[in-house]
Amino acid sequence: MPNDIAAKLHRLRDALTGPQTLAFLPALCLGAYWFGGESLLIACALVLPALAALLNMTTGVHHQGPVARDGLTGLPLRRTITDTLDQILDARDTTGRTTACLVVEIDDFLALSSGFGTAASDDILISTARRLQDSLRDHDTIARLEGARFAIALAPVRRADLESLIQLASRLQAALSEPFSIHASKIFATASIGFCIPNRAPAASGQAFLDAAEIALSDAHHNGPGSIRAFSPAIAPRTLERGSLNTDVGEALENGQILPWFQPQISTDTGEVSGMEALARWAHPEQGVLAPGQFMPDIEELGLLERLSEVMLYHALKAIKTWDRAGFHIPSVAVNFSPTDLANPKIVDKIRWELDRFELVPARLSVEILESVISSSDNDTITRNIWALKEMGCGIDLDDYGTGHASIANIRRFAVKRIKIDRSYVSRCDLDRDQQSMLAAILTMAERLDLETLAEGVETVGEHAMLSQLGCHHVQGFSISRPMTFEQTLEWMETHNRKLAQTPQIGRRAS
Repeated sequence: MPNDIAAKLHRLRDALTGPQTLAFLPALCLGAYWFGGESLLIACALVLPALAALLNMTTGVHHQGPVARDGLTGLPLRRTITDTLDQILDARDTTGRTTACLVVEIDDFLALSSGFGTAASDDILISTARRLQDSLRDHDTIARLEGARFAIALAPVRRADLESLIQLASRLQAALSEPFSIHASKIFATASIGFCIPNRAPAASGQAFLDAAEIALSDAHHNGPGSIRAFSPAIAPRTLERGSLNTDVGEALENGQILPWFQPQISTDTGEVSGMEALARWAHPEQGVLAPGQFMPDIEELGLLERLSEVMLYHALKAIKTWDRAGFHIPSVAVNFSPTDLANPKIVDKIRWELDRFELVPARLSVEILESVISSSDNDTITRNIWALKEMGCGIDLDDYGTGHASIANIRRFAVKRIKIDRSYVSRCDLDRDQQSMLAAILTMAERLDLETLAEGVETVGEHAMLSQLGCHHVQGFSISRPMTFEQTLEWMETHNRKLAQTPQIGRRAS
């Protein structure tokens, strides 16, 4: 059933079952007489309220008055969830039945909206609502809270335990993992879920249940996309702590607490440093050094992604200039750019201006984009910007290769110069023949397409040596160095160059 028709039918039922029903009946009867269908319409006017009342009796949920609905998806809003939970909780002493609350949110939806446009994001929300409804029982209640966040109140059940809720959450994630078909393109998304079950709820009220599920969702977001978390009293302090991070992150970005740390990339041919990757780190005055997973959700929520990229780009290019002056030639530095950055029509001019400021040629900068961006993007602005950067002379690196669905056609379409093979293919590659076969296939494809290759997450000498033997061009990971502050890179490179001059490096291929 089309979403707009469904929404209208919901509103009609609300009107017929609400307090304004008696005022609405004369209009129905008059319309029926005028069009000669008085028997049918009067019957509908009289029977629909009775049917709705019967439905409410079977579910144990009685909605008082008209239900406010979301204009886009046709779903009820937040108040319906708390009212439904309250009614079930109030009746559980007599019915013996209880409920649970789940909150589902599409990960990185702001980036999706920026990358694909408002029309596409609306279509994704409508499809998400439909998929969630199709995955639930008829009497479960689902509402749209805000943005890409939806809440679910389970219809009265005998038992709502941890295992059954995890199974339900996994089923909902599976329904949302199928690609969204938008304008002949496929867009992939993940969802995080938080939920609260009765024996862990902070209080026996609908609002307390919903608040607890949202706290669990916040904890899930900070554990990476596609996470599921159940509420427990232990995670509440963590969430409050992160709330304080949220208020501090903007100030930290402006006062120089969030800066790039650098991780070397090594040529397997020569053992020399072939590049650096700039990785954001927050030197928090109280909590120590924080990794991106601990503050990136706050950056996204506050709309600071582009500002973060500006800070990272400036300090990365400044580092190259300083390394040059110190006598360390680093061919290029890689900076990550989000779909929000790449969808900005001014991004090319911004990058050109920063390169000119430091008198650097564009080849000294590698623009890193996620594989998920090129596998699902139909945003013409992103495509044009990437090509403009390539034509300017910047390198285009495809990050986390192997975790998404990037086709060869898309690799060509987005002017990719180098693929960065994900850690999942690198781990134990010196010991696992299956890993070696997959790596060999990726490296052969890259060679045929004239692409450079870099393996991420190299943690052992054995992995390094195997990648060199298989023909991977560059490696990066803890076996070489952990990410370092700029000041630490100077000492590290001096030590690395001295060792390189004294002994052959592991993985160096014979000329």
